Amino acid sequence: MALPLLPLLAFTLALIPLYYLASALLAPLRSIPGPFWARFTRWWKFIEIYHGGFEKTNIELHSKYGPVVRIAPNEYSIDDPEATKEIYGLGSHFVKSPWYVASGNPDPHATADLFTDLDPKRHAVNRRKVASLYSMTNLVQMEPFVDDCTGILVKRFTEFAHRGEGVDMGHWLQCYAFDVIGHVTVRSSHSFQYVPIPKNSLPHPPLLFYPGLFYFDLDLPRGGQLADRFGFLDSGEDISGIMSAIDDYLTYLTHVGVFSEWHIPIASFLSRFTQDDTGVSAIKKFTQAQLMKRTSAASSFPPSKPSSSKQGAAGGDFLTKLLKIHEEDPEKVDMKDVFTTCMTNIGAGSDTTSISLGSVIYHLCKYPYSMQTLRQEIDTMEKEGSISNPVTFAETQKMPYLQAVLKEALRVHPATGLPLGRVVPKGGKVIAGYAFPEGSIVGINSWVAHANTDVFGPDAHIFRPERWLESKERSAVLDKYFFSMIDERNSLAWVRGLA
Repeated sequence: MALPLLPLLAFTLALIPLYYLASALLAPLRSIPGPFWARFTRWWKFIEIYHGGFEKTNIELHSKYGPVVRIAPNEYSIDDPEATKEIYGLGSHFVKSPWYVASGNPDPHATADLFTDLDPKRHAVNRRKVASLYSMTNLVQMEPFVDDCTGILVKRFTEFAHRGEGVDMGHWLQCYAFDVIGHVTVRSSHSFQYVPIPKNSLPHPPLLFYPGLFYFDLDLPRGGQLADRFGFLDSGEDISGIMSAIDDYLTYLTHVGVFSEWHIPIASFLSRFTQDDTGVSAIKKFTQAQLMKRTSAASSFPPSKPSSSKQGAAGGDFLTKLLKIHEEDPEKVDMKDVFTTCMTNIGAGSDTTSISLGSVIYHLCKYPYSMQTLRQEIDTMEKEGSISNPVTFAETQKMPYLQAVLKEALRVHPATGLPLGRVVPKGGKVIAGYAFPEGSIVGINSWVAHANTDVFGPDAHIFRPERWLESKERSAVLDKYFFSMIDERNSLAWVRGLA
């Protein structure tokens, strides 16, 4: 005899909370403390992120519960300095958590980029293709490009001062970051010898997806002249809605990343409404236009002779260097790699850079003593003739207080506010005294790491650059646990280059 439909449905629904309850009670790490609802559902984390200020909530949780806190049914936030190398160090077998999937292509057959690739071996191979371009040596070679934009920014600020107007520093620093990174990434180089590249070697799937919600067809622009920077500094306007689009993209991946399995249907649906020439699409077309400007001139130049890797990396912007690497070894770096690297620079680097620069300015204004001390260092070196105008990167390395200010600004206000989740490898790992089984997700929030009083002292919550100058031994300890120095391609490299 068939069971009535309504009681069967009620019975099935009753099993759902029982399933979550049983999972929580029988979990091997059930003793790890945390918010009540985080034990049962990821919705607790989603709601906290939605409300904003998750980084502060994360710090409060560790103050209340200790070095290991549950933030989702199988996800844990770690506040243990010794765990940093274990989880994120070179040779670590911890792979990125599914959270990163939400910033990538929803097509399961598409090639993942460096940010979204969860395969450690493939990620390592792809990273090695371009790793040398992000060394400080290479970034310093691009210093003149930064100086160009710095001159324009100073001019804008001078104009504001003459008019007696206030300045939205956050907005103008973001304009500056966009123009600098666009300039550094795809600026034309007069000394560049154009490499003839067959059109069919350009990325040419029917649709190319850039991380986020945006599908693009690859109709590369033909002819005409194009500026080698975006031009945000010219008027301070959000050109083509690029800034707001990046903000929307980051908001999307932050929230949907909590439920990454929903990314494919949500992104596929939303992509229907983003087929225009604004936002991230404008970045894509800007990058494509610069790439076409280089490659379309190939017929006017003879093929350049193969050069050594060292020579190929010297001089020019990222696009110049990428094309030279492509010329030397087209299989190692194909045109899709060239395009994706340039896009990633512009799309991901500008936001973190502007946040970090904003932190420097904000804290110097908030703490007049630090501002005055830095000015004294600058004035002294200027009188001694040991700095130029503009100050070069090499000269800033001999300015200890400036270096301390930069580090302290990134310490007290990191550019990212969530734990960078990693999956515990096969066999499990012991972290902070807990035996985490394989498949568990663990992560360290840079805000939490930088608030650790055992490392940074009882005044860790205060902006105090002097902590980096107490002694070489003490500074070395702080550097070791300075979370912003873990990743070669984070904002610290950019900020130091911009400084």
